[in-house]
Amino acid sequence: MKILVSDKMAEEGLDILRPHFEVVVKTGLSEAELVQEIPSYSALMVRSATKVTAPVIEAGKNLKVIARAGVGVDNVDLEAATHRGIVVVNSPGGNTIAACEHTIAMMLALARRIAPANASIREGKWDRGKFMGVEVYGKTLGIIGVGKIGAEVAKRAHALGMDVLGHDPYLTEETAERGGVRLVPLEELLRCSDYVTLHCPHSPETHHLLDQARLHLMKKGVRVVNVARGGIVDEAALVKALDEGHLAGAAIDVFAKEPPEDWALARHEKVLATPHLGASTEEAQTNVAIDVAEQVVDILQDRPARSAVNMPAIAAEVLEQFGPYLNLAIQVGLLLGQVVEGAPQSLHLEYSGEISGDVIREPISRSVLMGLLRPALGDSANVVNAPVLAKARGLEVSETVHASARDYASLLTATVGTAQGSQTVSATVFARNEPRIVQLEGYRIDMIPSGDFVLIYHRDRPGLIGQVGTITGAHGINIAGMLVGREAARGRALMVLQVDDKVPPDALRQIEQVGDVYATKVVRL
Repeated sequence: MKILVSDKMAEEGLDILRPHFEVVVKTGLSEAELVQEIPSYSALMVRSATKVTAPVIEAGKNLKVIARAGVGVDNVDLEAATHRGIVVVNSPGGNTIAACEHTIAMMLALARRIAPANASIREGKWDRGKFMGVEVYGKTLGIIGVGKIGAEVAKRAHALGMDVLGHDPYLTEETAERGGVRLVPLEELLRCSDYVTLHCPHSPETHHLLDQARLHLMKKGVRVVNVARGGIVDEAALVKALDEGHLAGAAIDVFAKEPPEDWALARHEKVLATPHLGASTEEAQTNVAIDVAEQVVDILQDRPARSAVNMPAIAAEVLEQFGPYLNLAIQVGLLLGQVVEGAPQSLHLEYSGEISGDVIREPISRSVLMGLLRPALGDSANVVNAPVLAKARGLEVSETVHASARDYASLLTATVGTAQGSQTVSATVFARNEPRIVQLEGYRIDMIPSGDFVLIYHRDRPGLIGQVGTITGAHGINIAGMLVGREAARGRALMVLQVDDKVPPDALRQIEQVGDVYATKVVRL
């Protein structure tokens, strides 16, 4: 079997492959060149430069695994790979220490004004008084996203004598306290921190998480560090906050577009900027190369991968029969992860009918967990590590098995419990390939779990649907479909709108102001 390595990769990783397979290194290939090259290979190893698009995957007739040496898989078309039955693996922990140390380095350099002082002395100047710094000792560090990297940052912050606050909706207080982190609401973290560092994925939920309003919630003189992902911070708002003197400084390693098209932030006198170096250490690059190389060997020798991103390790005949339920399970988890209030503390799964067999319950459970964790953890949550991540967050998983499903061949029901209550979703697959959400939060519906949705909780009454339609129309929001589930005529009800366009906050506020509307939620599946 042959393996194509299309990005620069540490030799230590390639040395693991060479005793077993023919390894071909060809970097800098265009999409067209990769389409021509890929048909004869069983595995493709990439970093971030190669874009593994649907045409590339379609051309890879012999591909069994795509390995991304790094955390994210934004450059791989996961849907196309899953459809082809190609396992996609990554290395979610290989750069943890590198990103953590870069965060600490950026914070200290920002506090002590290392970069401008170095630039000044290189010009032959000796302006000691011009570069007065501040100490981090005794200060409060706010960590947004207390996952692997955030937890490591917390350890080092304690060693520096800092108090540590954290915000992570998927972390229990008990787990956080074991790491010396006091969990608080995001607004409290912003108001109380002297330094704020980001360690969450970039997703629709975290896009511009630090916008103009939240930047101004921060205490005057705060310093912000972002070694996570571009887009989490509103760059224009950050520049404005720096210009106004509300923020004392910012250390930025990642940008919304890389390299930036607008250099105003990177060149700002109060900004310390680096070109996405969070994972750029010799050790990290070696670690991720070794990690994915070992997984490639495992998969090509019919052993399960430890960091599969897109599918569980199950027999081909089981996947053929129950594959649609695995994809549906992910969507069920994603839906629950977006509608539930508070950090999930429990997940109860009910398997009814054909999916109640031993061979499929574990993969389905992992898929639901992965979807449930994805809104908070992004691509770092996958079907392999989801149970470990859940356990680390104190999330208890239980199940009930029923040999038959009264109204369906199979029915999957998932209930998530939090301190605020519980939410339930039931789902099935019609004719083996038509997934449906058939019950949501007690309401019977018939929802295709794909796309963008607005959930509107209301009292059933004449005219309300028309009022909602008027508001969406006024904002140019095209409605692709609408479902209504209700307890009884003129009782409590749930309206599900599938939309083709992004729903702005103003439109949601107007909908919530309609009489008999209790609340709204935006969901992306």
